[in-house]
Amino acid sequence: MFEYFPGNYVWNLGVVATLNSGGLIDEVDRACRPIKEAAAQGEDAGTPDLLRAWTALTDQLVAQAQDAEKAGHTRTAGQLYFRATNYLCQAERMLSNSDPNRIPTYKRVLELAQKAFDLRDPRVSRVAIPYEGTTLPAYFSAAPATDAGPAPVVVLVNGLDSTKEHMYSSSHWEELAARGISCLMLDHPGTGEALRLQGLTARVDAEAWAGAVVDWLEARPDVDRGRIGIVGWSLGGYYAPRAAAFEKRFALCVAWGANHDWGAVQRRRLEREGERPVPHYWEHVLWVWGHTDLREFIEFADQVNLEGVVEKITVPFLIAHGANDRQIPLEYAHRSYEQAVNSPKRELRIFTAEEGATEHIGLDHLPHVSVFIADWVADTFARTRRPRGLTARHEPKSADKGHSMTEARRQQGYALTS
Repeated sequence: MFEYFPGNYVWNLGVVATLNSGGLIDEVDRACRPIKEAAAQGEDAGTPDLLRAWTALTDQLVAQAQDAEKAGHTRTAGQLYFRATNYLCQAERMLSNSDPNRIPTYKRVLELAQKAFDLRDPRVSRVAIPYEGTTLPAYFSAAPATDAGPAPVVVLVNGLDSTKEHMYSSSHWEELAARGISCLMLDHPGTGEALRLQGLTARVDAEAWAGAVVDWLEARPDVDRGRIGIVGWSLGGYYAPRAAAFEKRFALCVAWGANHDWGAVQRRRLEREGERPVPHYWEHVLWVWGHTDLREFIEFADQVNLEGVVEKITVPFLIAHGANDRQIPLEYAHRSYEQAVNSPKRELRIFTAEEGATEHIGLDHLPHVSVFIADWVADTFARTRRPRGLTARHEPKSADKGHSMTEARRQQGYALTS
């Protein structure tokens, strides 16, 4: 992985994510160069400096975008707002939830993203999904295919610290759209706007909010009800399989990073084993899950695992994982694969150092993983053409035929299927 700040994994991950989500290397360098010394003080100590540096870059791009708008150069302005959203979003991700700058910064991210939609990506719109007396905020990308009728859709779900704005910046929705697939970029409980502005904390039973999302999608005339999939990155690699195991209307599932036993990962992090994704880590985790006592939370977190769950997945299931993921052990990808015995098409794709995308969710080569997943989803949907009105809940379980995997094949970086 490219390491702009030697020894500071958390900040480096943010830089790499930014560059692989449409950031420009000159702009990123101008933002990061003044804070190299702050980065050397550790992942927590320098976050105010990081925010100031990235905000200064954002201000510069916004001023350029406003000038372009006044001149009638809407495409240029949209591109500038898109990059500004990307940069400020990554800076906001690094802040402590107790930082008074966090909510104002995030609200500005929302404003910048809307500007980018209006001027650059008019097929992306803000939507609100009814859920337990409130709503879940999301962005819906209507694929061009919807102009001709209902199209398949992917529900893209967050991890521990990401937001729907990260999803937008990643342009994964754009890859799906080019393949005739719409995308719902969701801030579910515990993430993004749902957490920051609505106080909705994470829950183990992801199928609860996932079911509400499917209800909403099925009511849309531009959605093919028989082809709704769910893709989750990072901690979404727990949420998505959990949802697909119990919400039988999903037609496929992708774990973009296998988070088979997230509770065990927390115990490792207490022992300083493995890397952590954000500064102020334990404060962030307690905020996401709505806990105040770390010891009690660690006991609770043992529930966040897929033991006894993935075998309930009865639709095509892809697990994509980096061989050098320093946050989530590679063994969890194998465990999810081995236990998904009732998926009619289970596949494990390990990204290797030789090709890149070997770090957490492939952030070091994000477009490489993104297009692989988009192709897999498109190929799978192409073979999943149910009559309109028939959903997965009406179909019988599909049994695995007893696929056996040798140790040599386990070490290969390419697909294992059954």
